[in-house]
Amino acid sequence: MAGSRTSGGSAPPDAFEAAIRLLGQRPHGEVELRRKLAQRRCPPEEIDRALVRVHRLGYLDDAAFARAMVAHRSRGRGSALIAAELAARGVSRQLAGEALAGLTEADQVAAARRLAAALPGADPRKVAARLQRRGFTPEIIRAALELDDEP
Repeated sequence: MAGSRTSGGSAPPDAFEAAIRLLGQRPHGEVELRRKLAQRRCPPEEIDRALVRVHRLGYLDDAAFARAMVAHRSRGRGSALIAAELAARGVSRQLAGEALAGLTEADQVAAARRLAAALPGADPRKVAARLQRRGFTPEIIRAALELDDEP
């Protein structure tokens, strides 16, 4: 007989330790971290305490997370796609907007040009469509492809 032991799975991990492990792998936003801890079956009250603690220690900062994500993603994505990715990770519109405000038009045009250069000789319409799918605005696409609106 098994005695007083329970079968059917292991105990959930310590929420604080799990949070530290996740944050050690890469930065997370609060909503995303909360979701991952819940998926690991950490009790909600432990998740709350863990998030307060990692905030207090300076390991969890949604504004810094958003700025870092914008800096990293802007090498190959436009502002619209980055904004959608931030929203999907639970970053507020306000924080996302503040982080995206640091992205200059020149940076976006340079990123779009790098992507376009990877398709030498391609039909400009196809290149423009690819850039649009990557979240670049029509203005950035025109500037990157040096398209004039004049006849």
